[in-house]
Amino acid sequence: MKVFVTGAAGFLGSHICERLEAQGHTVFGVDNLIGGDKSNISFLKNFNEADCCDLNAMYNSMLGCDVVYHCAATAHEGLSVFSPHLITKNNYMASVGVITAAIKANVKRIIYCSSMARYGSQGTPFKEEMKPMPVDPYGISKVAGEEVLKCLCNTHEVEWVIAVPHNIIGPKQKYDDPFRNVVSIFLNRMLQNKPPIIYGDGKQIRCFSYVDDCLSVLLKMLDEPTVVNQIINIGPDEEFVTVREVANLCANVTKYNGAFVYAPDRPREVKNAVCSSAKVRKLLDYKTTVSLKEAIEKTCDYIKQQGPKNFKYYLDIEINNAKTPATWKNQMI
Repeated sequence: MKVFVTGAAGFLGSHICERLEAQGHTVFGVDNLIGGDKSNISFLKNFNEADCCDLNAMYNSMLGCDVVYHCAATAHEGLSVFSPHLITKNNYMASVGVITAAIKANVKRIIYCSSMARYGSQGTPFKEEMKPMPVDPYGISKVAGEEVLKCLCNTHEVEWVIAVPHNIIGPKQKYDDPFRNVVSIFLNRMLQNKPPIIYGDGKQIRCFSYVDDCLSVLLKMLDEPTVVNQIINIGPDEEFVTVREVANLCANVTKYNGAFVYAPDRPREVKNAVCSSAKVRKLLDYKTTVSLKEAIEKTCDYIKQQGPKNFKYYLDIEINNAKTPATWKNQMI
């Protein structure tokens, strides 16, 4: 099968490309390299550096492909309150470009990687039948992309699947990004003997998915008939954890013995964000095979192998005022 992957040089996209090629599929990938790295896809022959907002580039790149995995996103939920134009362009408009090109190119199925941000501050665990209630521009852009996906695919008779992974961690994750990936930020800082910076009281509840467990489900979505026109959560629903507990686990793995630093709450951060995986267990036999402790250890091993790095403030803060976290505007991370 010929498969097209957006965000191919990023964390999730590069893993999907690698697994698909190992299964014998012909994989084509694109990435604008804002948050991706070519080293993640050195194995991929069919790669183009292109922006998903470029309709012609997307169409020409995916001609002849059967399935599209849309992984590309500027997945910065907290930053979206302060850089809404950037985030919206790279999520909503990018999604419209990919979906339009895919339908024009006569693909059979589009697998859209959404976000738990779609649920907002509703009661937990999040379930797929809940009405989306995003509370920030990132979540709004992801839900808007979902709606365009459903509208256009239903109109033009293209199969669609909306996958909703929950906080994926593991090797290849960008760990020098100060705006996202809390586990990688903690580990990268602690390996440099710097304290983790925790927003608020650290009692925010989350769930984290090791990348291999997420991939086991995403790859089945390639041709599984039962997932067509379905929204599907992917994430462990038996191991919820607070951000403070995550910091403790990272400290144990890195042997960090120093204090933790606390910063004010970030605006519009959801307090509790955990999912139900009942649907994905039923449809795709999802199982959690890697515990959070093991996932953090594997992520830490990757960062050690690559070497800890200074954080790169590579995205512009469009709204810089009294509400902007000092950790970002003063580059404290």
